[in-house]
Amino acid sequence: MRSAVRKTRSFSLDQNVLSEVERTKGSNSASERVNQLLKYALETERKASLYQEAAQFFSSAPEDRQERRAFHKAGLKSWSRP
Repeated sequence: MRSAVRKTRSFSLDQNVLSEVERTKGSNSASERVNQLLKYALETERKASLYQEAAQFFSSAPEDRQERRAFHKAGLKSWSRP
C-alpha cells in the first residue's frame, strides 16, 4: 500500500455499518476498510455523474439529425450546380 499523509477526523457511523466494516475488514484495520469503501463509493458516484452527463449530452440527438439532414441537403445542392 502506498504511503499517504493521513488526517484524523471523527465521523459517526450507524451501528449496522460499523458491524459490516468489522465483519469485512479481514486483516486490515477498520480505518483502512472504511477508506477502501469510501474511495470505491466516491469513484462509483463520479462514474454515475459522468454517465448522467453523457446521457444528457446525447439526449439532444434527434434535433441534431434534422440539422445534419439540412446540411447534407445543402451540400448536395452545391455539388449539383454547374
